[in-house]
Amino acid sequence: MLRQIQVSELRVGMYVQSFCGSWMDHPFWRSHFLLDDEQDIEKIHASGIAALWIDTEKGLDLEVDTLPSPAVPVLEPPAIAAQERPRNRPRIAMSDEVVHALSLCARTKAAVLSMFADLRMGTAVHPEQISHLIAEISDSLMRHPDALISLARLKTSDEYTYMHSVAVCALMMSLAYRLNLPDGLVKEAGMAGILHEVGKMMVPAELLNKASPLTEAEFETLRRHPEIGAKMLLDTRHFSPRVVDVCLHHHERVDGSGYPHKLCGTQISLFSRMAAVCDCYDSVTSERHGKPAWTAAVAIRKMADWKGQFDEQIFHAFVRCIGIYPVGALVLLHSGRLGIVMEQHERSLLTPRVKVFYSSKLRMPIAQSVIDLAEACEHDSIAGLESVKKWGFKHLDELWSGISIGKQSIFNTA
Repeated sequence: MLRQIQVSELRVGMYVQSFCGSWMDHPFWRSHFLLDDEQDIEKIHASGIAALWIDTEKGLDLEVDTLPSPAVPVLEPPAIAAQERPRNRPRIAMSDEVVHALSLCARTKAAVLSMFADLRMGTAVHPEQISHLIAEISDSLMRHPDALISLARLKTSDEYTYMHSVAVCALMMSLAYRLNLPDGLVKEAGMAGILHEVGKMMVPAELLNKASPLTEAEFETLRRHPEIGAKMLLDTRHFSPRVVDVCLHHHERVDGSGYPHKLCGTQISLFSRMAAVCDCYDSVTSERHGKPAWTAAVAIRKMADWKGQFDEQIFHAFVRCIGIYPVGALVLLHSGRLGIVMEQHERSLLTPRVKVFYSSKLRMPIAQSVIDLAEACEHDSIAGLESVKKWGFKHLDELWSGISIGKQSIFNTA
C-alpha cells in the first residue's frame, strides 16, 4: 500500500518508493529502495526534502499510534476564497464554443489514449505531452464554461475510460476556477483529472465492462486501481505529488467510507476532495456497459442527498459550476412550456437560457425559441425539472448542442 509521509516519520525498515520533488533534490542514485541504514535517513533529512512515498507492502508502515493519518495532505493550497474568480474575457456564444470544444475533446481523447498506452507498456511519459491541451481546455472554459463540460457527457460506453479522463480534467479545472485557485493550480488540477484513473489500464477489460454486479473478489481487484495508478505515476518521476495524490485518493470520502486508506475529513487533500466530486458526477452521468446514465440534474440532486460523502463547501462550488438546472436538463416553465436548458446565467442559478419546444397543456410541439429567463421582459420562470422518460422525448441533446448525435462517437479524430 502506498502512503505519503513526512521525512520526520521515516525509520529503518521502510521501503522508499519515491521522493516528493525533483530527482536532483535527493542524494541517492535510485528512487526506490529499502531503508536499512540510519545514515541514509540522516542524508534524507539533510537534503531538505519534506515528504516522500513509502510502500508498506515491501517495508514497515507508520507506527500504529501515529494513525489515523495514513496520508499527509500534499501541499494544501490556500483557504478557499469566498468570492468567485473574475473572468478576464467576455463569453462567446455557446454554439460557437461547442464547435471548438468538440474538436478539442477529440484531440484530448486521442492524446489520453496514447499516454495511457505508453504508461501501460512502461514507457516514460511527461506532462508536456498533454500540457498544451490542458491550456486549451482552460481557454475553452474561459470562452464559455458550459460548452466542453456539457459536451463531454455525450461519450459512448466504448470510449468511457478515455473520455471520462477528459471530462474529469475539465470539471476539475472549472471547479478550481470557481474556488479561486491560482492559474498554476488550475492547470495542475486538470493534469490530475486526466490521470486519476490511469490504474484502470491494468485492470482486466472484462471486469471494467462487466454489466452484471461485481463479486466481492472482483470488486477487491477493481479497488486496487488507485494504488496501481499511483505507482505507475511515481515510477515515471515526472508528475507532482498533488497529481499522484489524486490518482491514489479520488475514491476516498469525507465520512471515511472510501478507499484505499479510509481517510476522512481534511486527511484527504483539497485536490482529492475535488476529484471525488468530479469523478463521481461524470461516472453517474455517463452511459457505461449495462449502466444507463443519469441526467445531470438527477445526478446533482442525488449527490446532494449523499450526506457526509463529499466536502460540503466543494460540492456547493461544484453545483455553481454545473447549475441547479444543468445544460441539457428538461424543465417545465410556469407557462406550461417545456424546454431544454441551453446555458447557465453568469450570476444566477435560477435563470438559465432555455430553448422551449413543446406545450405540456396542448400536448404538442410548438415553435422552438430560446428565451433568457434573466431578462426583465421575460415573464416566465422554471416550475421544476421534468423526466425525459415520462415524456418519451428522443435526441434532446441535439437541441442544446446543435450536433447530430447517433450511436457512434462524436469525438472521433478522423
